[in-house]
Amino acid sequence: MTFRPTGGKIPQELQSSSKPLSARPWEAREERPGQENMLNIADMTCYDKKLRQTSPEQLNDHMVVPLHSRVNGWSLPLHSFQLITLVLYSYLAIVGFGIYIPLLPNEWKLVAYAVIGLIFVHHLITHLVAITIDPADQNILKKKNYKKPMPIFDRSKCKHVIQNQYCYLCEADVGPKTKHCSTCNKCIADFDHHCNWLNNCVGSRNYWFFFNAIASAALGILLLIMVMIYVFIQYFVDPERLRTSPQFESIVPLT
Repeated sequence: MTFRPTGGKIPQELQSSSKPLSARPWEAREERPGQENMLNIADMTCYDKKLRQTSPEQLNDHMVVPLHSRVNGWSLPLHSFQLITLVLYSYLAIVGFGIYIPLLPNEWKLVAYAVIGLIFVHHLITHLVAITIDPADQNILKKKNYKKPMPIFDRSKCKHVIQNQYCYLCEADVGPKTKHCSTCNKCIADFDHHCNWLNNCVGSRNYWFFFNAIASAALGILLLIMVMIYVFIQYFVDPERLRTSPQFESIVPLT
């Protein structure tokens, strides 16, 4: 007679045992010829580790999922980080092109206007495109109706939103790297993360624009910092070299 642990009920022959249950670390059952183990169909459907299972991004029992899916970064409600980005971009553009670059010597001024200006324009375009693109999975785009309310995910019925590359909320087959974002309430192709600065998800459809926006922002800020450092040093070393722009002609030279 052989015994092995099981995840089922305690066999009938062991229920009458006088030995306390806590003293038996393993539940046992007698294995008889021709007897087959029965699997719980619900457990196999929802918890089988061999199946592809993806939980919704940042979903918990206390999170309120939006009733409708969001289209892109312009969908309401807008995020406060978007306003911060707009204010910061406007401030750097006004200060950089209105104050610091005009203080540069003539031989550097045109180059700074062209290079930094091109970077700022490139950042603005890629940033707006990354916000505007709908990053949803291709199958979601084909059948998605954003006016239709989305069902609320019921974890008591199934543990995972995406299983076997099928989303039970979006009701569509999705790609192997697709993930259901709880903030946008839709499946995102090759999901990377949900960006609050864009108020949009970053996936395969807008990742190139997102990367270019980040790279151009970092490069533009770095060049502006270099210009500011030069102006700061020249102010103490040779301030006359900073007064090459016509708006400084009325300033009395320092003695």
